[in-house]
Amino acid sequence: QVQLQESGPGLVKPSQTLSLTCTVSGGSITASYFAWGWIRQPPGKGLEWMGFIAYDGSTYYSPSLKSRTSISRDTSRNQFSLQLNSVSPEDTAVYYCARGLGDLADEYEYWGQGTQVTVSS
Repeated sequence: QVQLQESGPGLVKPSQTLSLTCTVSGGSITASYFAWGWIRQPPGKGLEWMGFIAYDGSTYYSPSLKSRTSISRDTSRNQFSLQLNSVSPEDTAVYYCARGLGDLADEYEYWGQGTQVTVSS
């Protein structure tokens, strides 16, 4: 059974960088042909797919967030990470890491429990 766990600060100041890490157990992040993604849900809104890093290390981002988003990985620790630059209060959301196949939240089968990130001064 694949398990994912998000970690990182729960409070980020405006204009700073949001950094989260997802630790994966029960499966390798290099296993074909999965995508390891970040998905968020702002308060009162639906799920928003942000991007993923694939089993081969390639990355894909939502066009609306591409200029501010970076996803990387540490295969030795079986972790992948999200960086979102120049945050604003509109980036306040519950952030999830998940394993799936593409760029839709519905394509993700295994999810972390989610972590609340608030952007506020």
